[in-house]
Amino acid sequence: MKKNIIIITGLLVTVAVLFVHATETLEEQTGYAIGDMAADFSLPNVDGNKVSLADYGTAKGFIVVFTCNTCPYAKLYESRIMDLDKKYASQGFPVIAINPNDISQKPEDSMEEMVKRSKDKGYTFPYLRDDSQKTAMAYGATKTPHVYVLNKEGKSDYRVAYIGAIDDSPREIADVREKYVEDAIEALLSGNSPSVTEKRAIGCTIKWKES
Repeated sequence: MKKNIIIITGLLVTVAVLFVHATETLEEQTGYAIGDMAADFSLPNVDGNKVSLADYGTAKGFIVVFTCNTCPYAKLYESRIMDLDKKYASQGFPVIAINPNDISQKPEDSMEEMVKRSKDKGYTFPYLRDDSQKTAMAYGATKTPHVYVLNKEGKSDYRVAYIGAIDDSPREIADVREKYVEDAIEALLSGNSPSVTEKRAIGCTIKWKES
């Protein structure tokens, strides 16, 4: 009897592992992949205006970050996102932050609360509200934060050059050893392709609307 229980338990664990792996694989296969062209969007900003990639005529690319007010990981990365904009906006790679969370589940992610946070923290970048969640779904974003580095080609083509985490230490800046987003942008500014193009995003799951 005990042997049968052990066998059944082992089978259940195997099935669970396979299910998690299948879920992660499916997650990776949705949305944009490296090399894809990202479509433009038009989303409301905390300043009351709508923002599109096309608004940035002189940009060389973008750091598109799906983030929010409420996720502990988003809060831990907040200052690093601000630093990315301060460092790279002037070099042609501005940050565009997008909050896709369903406000029925996270009321603190409403536009009103976004306005307050952007003012309190002194955001230097747009903070956009993706109420329909169509932009997040198109990109394939699953976490907050989840970064997509876009490289502009021609007048209105935006090729995905990097997807994933900002760096390798979600908790302590002092522990950061690999700066994935910075390295990707430095490579693009030098006319090269990033050596690392994907790293799994670490954060809270996006709160999707119930269908």
